[in-house]
Amino acid sequence: MEWTGARYADQPEVSADTWIAAAPERVWPLVAELERMPARSTELVSLSWRSDGPAAGARFVGHNAHPSLGTWSVEGTVVECEAPTRFAWEMDGEDAPSARWSFELVPDDGGTRLIQRARMGPGRSGLSRAIDAMPDKEQKIVFVRLREFEAAITHTLESIRAEAEAAG
Repeated sequence: MEWTGARYADQPEVSADTWIAAAPERVWPLVAELERMPARSTELVSLSWRSDGPAAGARFVGHNAHPSLGTWSVEGTVVECEAPTRFAWEMDGEDAPSARWSFELVPDDGGTRLIQRARMGPGRSGLSRAIDAMPDKEQKIVFVRLREFEAAITHTLESIRAEAEAAG
């Protein structure tokens, strides 16, 4: 992975992909309807729309839980909603988004190549407070959190793949 040794200010990113035996039009609702994500997530407990979604500009709040980080809620905004190819949202941070999550759906060999990405920063987040408390461990903190993001993405992609293929 390219993010070894990254600092939060570098806005490190992880991604993973999977091939799904279903057309992008069948996969699209599984990624764009964020309220379905808690069932596929390792941290997201619930999500509710604050405005009509999914659509660019739509706002939502996610409630999360993590064994080491505790529980928290954060608001987000859909920043890309281009059916059936791109869907992205950013989480509110101090002065800028604290994270950006996205899906890309690419037609591939009669199915869909589904790519998910997660990027930290540039805005401050709960992770920033951990880094502030232990600045000498910033790279390790970022590395561990990115590994968690990677595992979460892999789990989410597998869940979406299984659901899309079962529906066919």
